[in-house]
Amino acid sequence: MPQLKTTAISSLHLHGGGGGGGCDGVLPSTPGKFKMDKTPFHHHYNHNNRLLLRYPLPKFVVLSLFLVVGLFLFFHFSPVSPSYSSSAARIDRRSLRTASWGGAAWEKRVRSSARIRQSSRSGRRGISVLVTGAAGFVGSHVAGALKRRGDGVLGLDNFNDYYEPSLKRARQLQLENAGVFVVEGDINDGALLRKLFDVVPFTHVMHLAAQAGVRYAMRNPSSYVHSNVAGLVSVLEAAKSAAPQPAVVWASSSSVYGLNSKVPFSESDRTDRPASLYAATKKAGEEIAHVYNHIYGLSITGLRFFTVYGPWGRPDMAYFFFTKDILRGKSISIFEGPDHATVARDFTFIDDIVDGCIAALDTAGKSTGTGGKKRGPAQLRVFNLGNTSPVPVSELVRILEKLLKKKAVKKIVKMPRNGDVPFTHANVSLAQRELGYRPATDLQTGLKRFVKWYLEYYSPGVKKIGSI
Repeated sequence: MPQLKTTAISSLHLHGGGGGGGCDGVLPSTPGKFKMDKTPFHHHYNHNNRLLLRYPLPKFVVLSLFLVVGLFLFFHFSPVSPSYSSSAARIDRRSLRTASWGGAAWEKRVRSSARIRQSSRSGRRGISVLVTGAAGFVGSHVAGALKRRGDGVLGLDNFNDYYEPSLKRARQLQLENAGVFVVEGDINDGALLRKLFDVVPFTHVMHLAAQAGVRYAMRNPSSYVHSNVAGLVSVLEAAKSAAPQPAVVWASSSSVYGLNSKVPFSESDRTDRPASLYAATKKAGEEIAHVYNHIYGLSITGLRFFTVYGPWGRPDMAYFFFTKDILRGKSISIFEGPDHATVARDFTFIDDIVDGCIAALDTAGKSTGTGGKKRGPAQLRVFNLGNTSPVPVSELVRILEKLLKKKAVKKIVKMPRNGDVPFTHANVSLAQRELGYRPATDLQTGLKRFVKWYLEYYSPGVKKIGSI
């Protein structure tokens, strides 16, 4: 495989549905309250008010146990409706599945991976970063780039099955070859997070674990709340309780702009009209970040990514499955908006996103809290990271056809009401000014690099790629 270039969700993220850490448990139910009968006996009377049975409490408990066992056997062996069975199985597959962790050998690997390698050629002081969703698309690229420049990096991912786990395992192998240990665990596992912060005094957290994708929310909405809301709270709880508190950089999304019609999208624009559940959870995340910054003094930076693409990408993204279907001769659906409007995206190449992520880490101010108590104002920022050049999806297909030397079987369809928006366009002037962010990869160049990787990864030995 080619060397990993320099993000779920995905995102780590995720578990009961999400990242990474990826970062991808079943939410605990809240036990109901009940009152114990204060009398030591239970009496049963017939219609003549004559006593029929009188059981001391121990006998009642025994009978209750028989009843519980009987109910269990009844429900366990009763037929289950297909729809419920399918839903339950899906939740189970995506439940919190933290692998075993701990022990002296495990802690040694954690410390070794997170150790800063000082560079004699650079005056920059290294940082130690926990990257959640590290086996995800953006996470694996960011973790690899940080490690290559000498920073300490520890990954966390739960390797969920939102898309093929084998791709995540391949990214993990690339990272481990580069010296990055990816802990298999869930961001909602508070004990694991506390242990990681006990073992390593991280200076920064790059939180990329999340449940990604807009359309999947129609089928599994709870996974988005579990990963993108509860998971973020879990990470911020661990960070605010750590000593020292790390600075946190996390992945929001351009989807927070929702039904906003003003373009290009700027950080000061309205974000209170989400068009999808995914967008709503990312917007909720931005509000939660404000709370933890305000109360606990956490330094927090949110990054609104615009349609990230490139090598080692996510199979649920259009450019990825378009490539697969064109090669297989299958038809691809190209959406059009109302009144035949063109659907366009601000496609942003992975290397440019990585540059923005690292710049956000390098410019992050220190958190001001100690022992979970705020000592002073802390930095709170949000930035767009896009390419500033929206491209129609039809143009994306044209470029892929030329690169693959194969015509696509195209089917034009109306955009469904599933939360997708017809147009995205980033204003990155704030990121340019504050982070020095300057995207440099156009769509033709980026897709050429993606197709080259795709053919090498999925069809090794096949003649690769034409030129545009």
